[in-house]
Amino acid sequence: MRTVPRTLNRVLLAVIGLVLVLLGGSVLAVGLGAPAPSWWIHDGRRDVLLGDAERTRWRDAGWWWPVVLAALAILVLLALWWLTAVLRRHHLTEVLVDTGDGQGALLRGRALEGVLAGQAGELDGVAHAQAHLKGRPTAPETRVRLQLEPHVDPGTVLHDLTTGALAHARDSAGLAALPAEVRLTGVKHRAERVS
Repeated sequence: MRTVPRTLNRVLLAVIGLVLVLLGGSVLAVGLGAPAPSWWIHDGRRDVLLGDAERTRWRDAGWWWPVVLAALAILVLLALWWLTAVLRRHHLTEVLVDTGDGQGALLRGRALEGVLAGQAGELDGVAHAQAHLKGRPTAPETRVRLQLEPHVDPGTVLHDLTTGALAHARDSAGLAALPAEVRLTGVKHRAERVS
């Protein structure tokens, strides 16, 4: 499901990069003394990018500079939005399950996360559990966060999680492996009084 946005993102980045390289390369070449191409907007090496007439053309119009600054601000905001969209971590929406008959079935990622978190939350000593799937549909990975009750052995909980909930999720989805990153934290509690 993520291949279309990823492909679109790469094509868009390649086109923008190509345009910037062509423009920047042509400015550098003309600045170093190469003859200006036929489509070049200036006459040659000594020509300035913005002449006095171009720069002062809209000086009397009070709307010009606010419009230019607003357009540049919108471009910066769009670039920042695009950057956050690219860097944001996505949930794995579907897991491809091998059914053994040459066909495949799609399992909703949220459903597998919910079952994994529910089974992990039922373990003895776990106060709260969260599961998050990432990776590819054919090779998912999971991140599990567990909040442990006081006086619980983390090693026992980790063993129960790997042999119970994680093994069950791996087997039910027909996966060869389900790598997991498990983060254990303790539930905040009041200090106990010793008498």
